Amino acid sequence: MFIDYKEISEDAKVWVYPSSRKFYPTEIEEIEQKIKTFVEGWKSEDENFKASYQFLHNRFIVLLADDENSTLNNTEIDASVAFILQLQETYKVELLDRMNVCFKQGEFVQYKELKDFKKLLKNKAITAKTIVFDNLITSKNEFKHYWEVSIEDSWYNRYL
Repeated sequence: MFIDYKEISEDAKVWVYPSSRKFYPTEIEEIEQKIKTFVEGWKSEDENFKASYQFLHNRFIVLLADDENSTLNNTEIDASVAFILQLQETYKVELLDRMNVCFKQGEFVQYKELKDFKKLLKNKAITAKTIVFDNLITSKNEFKHYWEVSIEDSWYNRYL
């Protein structure tokens, strides 16, 4: 069952899919509708299952699933990955490569390969205070508190 993001449990599982490019304004409404339709239908036969989503910075698709009263099995997780793969194909973007780095530069979100990110650090184009997005977080609580953090407070600090 689809529920509002604010209502989903702090322990809900989270999957963050960063896009290799910002979605175009002409794509956003359609993408949001596709995401909502998927989440509404995701395990819809189980009234104990609760799910939500966020679509942030016109770049990040965040799926949330509260499976405390209804466990997600591999088939249902595979369905979400198949949905993301379908979006990748339709919009010609990369959504599943979580080892690329997303970070803020002013008001913009940048998406770089890890090797290019390391070069930016080495050349001091970004600093320990630069905000990065930790797309490896796994719960809503982590998402709320640790998704957007400075490089020095993230696992990326090993590259400083």
